[in-house]
Amino acid sequence: MNQPATERIRWTADDLDLLPESSNRYEIIDGDLVVTRAPHWKHQKASGNTYAELRNWSIETGLGEAVQTPGVIFTDADNVIPDVVWISRDRLQHGLDEEGHLTIAPELVVEVLSPGTQNERRDRETKLKLYAERGVQEYWILDWRSQQVEVYRRQQILLKLVYTLFPADTLTSPLLPGFTCSVQRLFL
Repeated sequence: MNQPATERIRWTADDLDLLPESSNRYEIIDGDLVVTRAPHWKHQKASGNTYAELRNWSIETGLGEAVQTPGVIFTDADNVIPDVVWISRDRLQHGLDEEGHLTIAPELVVEVLSPGTQNERRDRETKLKLYAERGVQEYWILDWRSQQVEVYRRQQILLKLVYTLFPADTLTSPLLPGFTCSVQRLFL
């Protein structure tokens, strides 16, 4: 018997516990299971470099924390693992569950694009909408292949592209007072 087109399988956080251990990364977005493989070496370098820049600034200022690949559990049907997040100390005090996962939106989310149309659409459309809906203030999308950074900022209820930066440009943010980083450093 065929399943009606209006019904679909909705994945939850509990379902993730039943999946076998693997090197895959499992996320749930609007109840849909998203499975990705370990990222490309240059993807991981860009992620690590971004984390290092944000971490160093955070240590100097004491204003917040940067974390690589944290679990962010917005709801039972929306569990994601961004490449990097930055969250203020004040917000972090109220944002962790007993298992150490963020349950609220960090102020800044960074995703590094993986090759492929489906991967790019997920970061540029699906996750962009999810992060806007959940209250992320700023969203950076890094593309290690073209060595550029797209910066999205909250404008009312949406995250809007405010500029695209290239290797010769300097990345700053009103969320991070005094933070400056050459875009080129993110891709070394």
